[in-house]
Formats: sequence, structure tokens, C-alpha cells
Amino acid sequence: MTTFAKPRSQKGRAVLCARVAQSKLAHDLLILDLTNIESAPAEFFVLASCDSVAQLRAVTEAIDEQCKQLGMGDPRIHGKSSESWVVLDYFDVVVHVMTTEARAFYTLERLWGDADMYTLTNAGAAKSVTIRKSLA
Repeated sequence: MTTFAKPRSQKGRAVLCARVAQSKLAHDLLILDLTNIESAPAEFFVLASCDSVAQLRAVTEAIDEQCKQLGMGDPRIHGKSSESWVVLDYFDVVVHVMTTEARAFYTLERLWGDADMYTLTNAGAAKSVTIRKSLA
């Protein structure tokens, strides 16, 4: 089992959530830095895709448990009984855990296309990426 240190910044909290999702084999991980978007509902979004409902629940529970262990508080959880999309809202960091189908349908990364975006390396470090904005 992977051990995580308590993050010291909001970006660190987002990276932690993404790393926990990565440890449960979630894929297409993306961290959206919304700090420069005036109307954004949070500082960071974390997007994670899962291949099954069981994996969706495992990822969600792992993030919730790890954040509680590190003293990050209890999130507002939306869609816990959903089979396609669960949101863990830590106020400054909002984690969206979605099935691959829901992720492709809602394309939040396109909706928040003005955000700075990061993915994780295999070692769990944040790496800046550019998502091409498509009109299709």
C-alpha cells in the first residue's frame, strides 16, 4: 500500500487525490488549475476515469479514506449511489470520479478549457499538459 504525506498547498491536495486514484488504477487523470478563472467553483478539479462501477466505488472510497487519515476533513459527496459519476467536494479541490462513458459524454476538460492542466507521471509527479480545444 502506498503511503502519502499530508499536502501543504491546494495544488498538493489535488495531486494527492490524483495519486490515490492512480494507485487504484484510475486512468486519464487530469488536474485542472482553476485559480485564474474568475467564476470557477473551486481552485482545482481532479478528473479520473474508471472502467467499472466497482472501480468507481473503490477509487472514491480510497480518496475519502486517505484524505480523512491526513486530516483534510470530510468532503461533501454527491452521486455516491450513482453508477457513473461521483463528486468529492473538499471546497478548494473537487474530485470527479467518472466511468469512461460519462467522462467522454461530459468532457469537463473541454468545458474548463481555459484552466492550466496537469497529468501525473508514473512516479506520481504533476506534469503540465496541453489539451487541444476542439469544436466538435
